[in-house]
Amino acid sequence: MLSSDSPRASDRPKVRPTPGAIAIVKGDPPQVLLADSAAVMSRLIALRVVATSSPSDFAADTLAKIRQALLDERWADAVLAWMEATDTFIDVYDEYVPVWSEAEVGEQHTVLEVRVARIFDDR
Repeated sequence: MLSSDSPRASDRPKVRPTPGAIAIVKGDPPQVLLADSAAVMSRLIALRVVATSSPSDFAADTLAKIRQALLDERWADAVLAWMEATDTFIDVYDEYVPVWSEAEVGEQHTVLEVRVARIFDDR
């Protein structure tokens, strides 16, 4: 039961979904990339992950394939060829990504809301 000084569901701030994309390059260490769209993410991975690879890491035919895909601006083809050659997987999530701010998770709000959270429900 909510007390009179605890926030009601209708009073709680709403998180603002923000269009965006997140990529996790599963390496050692893993790399997390953020972009404002899947299209931007595709270019970002091509530029910051694929294009920064050492040419000596690839067989000549694979290197030529990746380079040509990059020059032709076929970002997805370059990334796929790179993933196959390096046996590295990249997970990309391009749904709406919630971005939380101080307004949604402020200190005073959190102190009040945590007291009525499910973890304290002993029913």
